[in-house]
Amino acid sequence: MEKQVNKLNNFLVLNTSIKIALTVLLFGGFISVKAQERVPFDQGKKYILADVAIVGEISFNSQTVVTFSGLQKGQQITIPGEEISTAIKKLGKLGLFDEISFYVNKIENDSIYLDLNIVELPKLNEVKIVGVKKSKTEALIKDNSLNKGKVVNENLVTTTKNYIENKYKKDGYYNTKVNINTVKDTATINQVNMLVSVDKGDKVKIQKIDFVGNTKLSDKTLSKAMKDTKQKNILRVLKVSKFIKEKYKADLEKVIAAYKEKGYRDARIISDSVTYNKEKNLLNIKINVEEGNKYYFGDIKFLGNTIYTDQGLSQILGVKKGDTYNGVLLEKRIADKSKPDAEDITNLYQNNGYLFSNINAVEVKTANDTIDFEIRVTEGPIAYFNKITVVGNDKTNDRVIYRELRTKPGEIYSKDQLVRTIREIGQLGFFDPEAIDPKFKNVDSGAGTVDIEYNLVEKGASQIELQGGYGGGGFIGTLGLSFNNFSARNLLKKDAYRPLPMGDGQKVSLRLQASTFFQTYSVSFSEPWFGGKKPVSFSTSISYSKQFLNNFITQRADRTKSFDILTLSVGIAKRLTVPDDFFVLSQSVSYQHFALNNYNTGLFTFGNGTSRNLAYTIGLTRTSKGVNPIFPTYGSEFSVSAKLTPPYSLFNGVNYATLSDQREYKLTNTTDRLNVPDANGNIVNIGDFIDANGNKVANFSQAAADISKVDQKKYNWQEYYKVKFKADWYTKLYGKLVLRTLTEFGFLGAYNQDRGVIPFERFYLGGDGLANFAMDGRENIQLRGYPNNSLTPTNDRGDQIGGTVFNKFSMEIRYPITLKASASIYALAFMEAGSAYSDFKSYNPFDLSRSAGAGIRIFMPAFGLLGIDFGHGFDALPGQSQPNGWETHFIIGQQF
Repeated sequence: MEKQVNKLNNFLVLNTSIKIALTVLLFGGFISVKAQERVPFDQGKKYILADVAIVGEISFNSQTVVTFSGLQKGQQITIPGEEISTAIKKLGKLGLFDEISFYVNKIENDSIYLDLNIVELPKLNEVKIVGVKKSKTEALIKDNSLNKGKVVNENLVTTTKNYIENKYKKDGYYNTKVNINTVKDTATINQVNMLVSVDKGDKVKIQKIDFVGNTKLSDKTLSKAMKDTKQKNILRVLKVSKFIKEKYKADLEKVIAAYKEKGYRDARIISDSVTYNKEKNLLNIKINVEEGNKYYFGDIKFLGNTIYTDQGLSQILGVKKGDTYNGVLLEKRIADKSKPDAEDITNLYQNNGYLFSNINAVEVKTANDTIDFEIRVTEGPIAYFNKITVVGNDKTNDRVIYRELRTKPGEIYSKDQLVRTIREIGQLGFFDPEAIDPKFKNVDSGAGTVDIEYNLVEKGASQIELQGGYGGGGFIGTLGLSFNNFSARNLLKKDAYRPLPMGDGQKVSLRLQASTFFQTYSVSFSEPWFGGKKPVSFSTSISYSKQFLNNFITQRADRTKSFDILTLSVGIAKRLTVPDDFFVLSQSVSYQHFALNNYNTGLFTFGNGTSRNLAYTIGLTRTSKGVNPIFPTYGSEFSVSAKLTPPYSLFNGVNYATLSDQREYKLTNTTDRLNVPDANGNIVNIGDFIDANGNKVANFSQAAADISKVDQKKYNWQEYYKVKFKADWYTKLYGKLVLRTLTEFGFLGAYNQDRGVIPFERFYLGGDGLANFAMDGRENIQLRGYPNNSLTPTNDRGDQIGGTVFNKFSMEIRYPITLKASASIYALAFMEAGSAYSDFKSYNPFDLSRSAGAGIRIFMPAFGLLGIDFGHGFDALPGQSQPNGWETHFIIGQQF
């Protein structure tokens, strides 16, 4: 190439009007020169750069391109020379051009004019991915930034190909092949369409895992230790036998950990091999282990501890001389990295201000099979919280968050309070609990201070409920609006409406439900920090409903027969400090007014009149579950409550024993019997009517009127007490797998047995547990695998009268599919059992209806929690002999 350049220098310019072109290209450090017309010039001669003109169609500003090249008018350059080579390198590093060529336009004395010919790289128009599910393509496009207008170069194609192949290999598709083609888009200028073809192939599964050299621990024990690497087993559901290299390497360490838990400190893996059978698309793994000897703990001494005694630290360590050596347990008792709130020595120090403490276990002596340890403690100075800040709250006011913080400036550092703060912020429901990130800043061990910055990601706090369906003889529509971060103090500020005043953590709910036969309206408001200074919650609500009786002839609502219910309630709840601040004491007063207008049903034995329900409710709750209120992974919730009405029968002067006798009519003639319900809903056949005193009643209407007067007096003010208990636990089993266990109990009683238990406020068991419209204040208890309310006691004629006692036991295994702020999704499998009883005499906690099944939950901030369950009832419904079988339940909101 150098000889060719030298030959060009020997030619003279024959015609100055003929344009001479010089192309300079780089090939491995050599310079190639091509000329349209060969002209002589001195090799290595310096020229003054007079101008650089851009040739070709480009979308960039010409002067900007020249500036990026580094060439400047008036500078001296050599043709060929380092200046042109450097310019080409600089433009090439931009990654925007496919071809870069310099041409000599003309030479005037010592001045040279250059043309820069640039071919831009094409830009991306659209992407099509084939070979994967449509639902997966959007994520692949986003992960690889394949946006419209993206420059398409070799690096983009390569990185996209590698990313997709590696992604599916991690999912067990070991033979994934990706082919990417780009085709020019004829409808646009310099744009291409990308076609990504993905051939995942079959999943590579593990045929067999062989352990060699193990005599102390069985193959089964070692295989169980490998959590993410499993051989084929048709009975395994949660863990498939796919091979992922990174997880396999981690599982090898878990094999060694299994030995250390049993005392074999020196256990090691000598070698391991993974062989691939291409024909069968299967892997075989062989692991050679050397177990070594079994060891025991010897003397354990603590050094450097002045704050806590040896005895106190030993109690937390939980390891004694003579115990089988367990390296995994020893590490967890010193610092359990899997649990931020674990009871270990490190947390003992960090929960009490010693942020800079350091605890290490050191082997100091090994004699035969016994190992002596020193637990060396560096306590360091006490640390204090200094500056506490919160970022990421665009809608929620600072004071709403700061009042929940347990980490206050100037207070002693506490890891426990830091973890608790994360939980409290997550429980607000205004932020993505999975994204709460407390960052340590300006950690100064000399000054003993630390700054904390809580990074938050806000999510939608308002919800809309819109339902429609057919039931009860007509269409039922529901509209609900819930504003969970409302601001009442800004109601009069015009600028605060976006679209409503938000940011103060208050909750306002509006709900309307209507059909041909009923309408119900409700409004509720709650303030979690009533007064703004203490965690005292105030709530109030009002609702009104109107029910019309069905005309069985026309099958339409009879507007002349109505039943109105007005409900008012006011409540207050206070967070306690004793025995700890997880306890909340709540109290409320509620009033219901029932008005019947020619409304005759089995619920009331009178069709005209009123009934009232004034009740006081007190409850004690302890809640420590967290951190995500939608998907708790730890903690528990215990609650006990009592709902009480005044004992009217003690002071109203009514003898309910004789009052009941006044409504019992004796049958004297069986001619033309009529079916009449008594107070308990049982059918009484009545012909002629004789009252309790032996006097004949004129007709049925008069008898019914007499009964109505008695029951009007009996239910004028409802009298009862109701006690409920609930215990709810969340336990992380492994990784993201969570176990939820639940037990519930309820009892409805009467102060005066002559008056009896009212037909209101009862428990109706079975089904989805959704609180559909009901007139009698009933509680719908979920028990999946059975129709709604089907496990509820009935009277003699088969009508459901509700239970006065119920208990329920439930167990769920939950696994999150995604916990993103936009949508949280988790799958579940459940087993549960329960029963409702007509009275306490028939209560039998072992006589239960059982079920099992699976389901899925989807939480979207705008719509709340939605889900579907498939449950199988193993027992027969009342009055039937065959097991109930499968039921499908649609879930809206948290049911229990």
